Amino acid sequence: MAGTVTQEPPSADSGRPGRPMIVTEDAELLDDLLRLCAAAGAKPEVHHGPPERGGGWESAPLVLVGDDAAGRVRGAARRRGVVLVGHDQDDPDVWKRAVQIGADHVLMLPDGEQWLVDRIADVVEGVGRPALTVGVIGGRGGSGASTLACALAVTSAREGLRTLLVDADPLGGGIDVLLGGETAEGLRWPAFAASRGRLGSGALEESLPELHSLRILSWDRGDCVAIPPPAVRAVLAAARRRGGTVVVDLPRRLDDEIAEVLTQLDLALLVVPAELRAIAAAGRVAATVGMVVRDLRVAVRGPYAPGLDDREVARLLGLPLAGEVPVEPGLSRPHRKPPGSVARGPLARFCKDFWERTLVEAGGA
Repeated sequence: MAGTVTQEPPSADSGRPGRPMIVTEDAELLDDLLRLCAAAGAKPEVHHGPPERGGGWESAPLVLVGDDAAGRVRGAARRRGVVLVGHDQDDPDVWKRAVQIGADHVLMLPDGEQWLVDRIADVVEGVGRPALTVGVIGGRGGSGASTLACALAVTSAREGLRTLLVDADPLGGGIDVLLGGETAEGLRWPAFAASRGRLGSGALEESLPELHSLRILSWDRGDCVAIPPPAVRAVLAAARRRGGTVVVDLPRRLDDEIAEVLTQLDLALLVVPAELRAIAAAGRVAATVGMVVRDLRVAVRGPYAPGLDDREVARLLGLPLAGEVPVEPGLSRPHRKPPGSVARGPLARFCKDFWERTLVEAGGA
């Protein structure tokens, strides 16, 4: 059982990771709390009562007060981030004690274990604003969606943002190839197939290949072509908690795994070549993706068929226009640089403008 006493949420000290504090003399409860801290990757401070002034009570990002210690901490300075924890589900006076010590939450074990692990993990990781997560999908085959996804990620990293590029298409040949990183060391999607619950976002980031100042989650060259939806959910949730940006290269299909990816997106770009057959195909893709993604925009790629321009393509599809994706000379040459890596190139300029506008819309810097 978990309940909220006050509405103002606890926060980590200046956004920095810190050590939670446990206050209890109940040996059984202490064992449980130490076990949950270990599961979240935290090393707590343990006290039998509130420490002396300057001893960490005010600065600890999270304080777990055992129900047995409520009386001993009643006179301590009021602060946010205090959780009253106990075992007795039927104690009618627990809420009164929580109010007396200024607790934000009341938690009873074992029912509230997952909630508490998540909260402790947030403290350890210094969770702040979640990553702006953008999906890129082609209106038809060969529309250039993977090229745009790579360019967006490369540009984001060049602008100094923590960036993860995710390949959500197991049949696409591996987006790491576009970045010249097919042999780079690090984990690929099949390594996370058994993941459940909460993954450490820092550990995820460090385990992935790093190329061009960004991290990449791609597919290996093995036989695995599907990841269970709970694993997809765990991986993308961990990626979002690291902040910055996440760019996802999407396939043109909707199954359980891709539906899970779509639910994690803040917005999606539908890349559409400006010709009638591509627009017809893109309309079907938009109808499918639009059932899940709340913010779907069209990015138009030339050359244009007679009578079409970018605004007309957007009008025909009934979608907001994200802009015209420019042609980048030289992308088809052997040993080319990754898409978007030429900072003054037209594709990089398009991506930089996209990030500037979209981050402002999202309330970012």
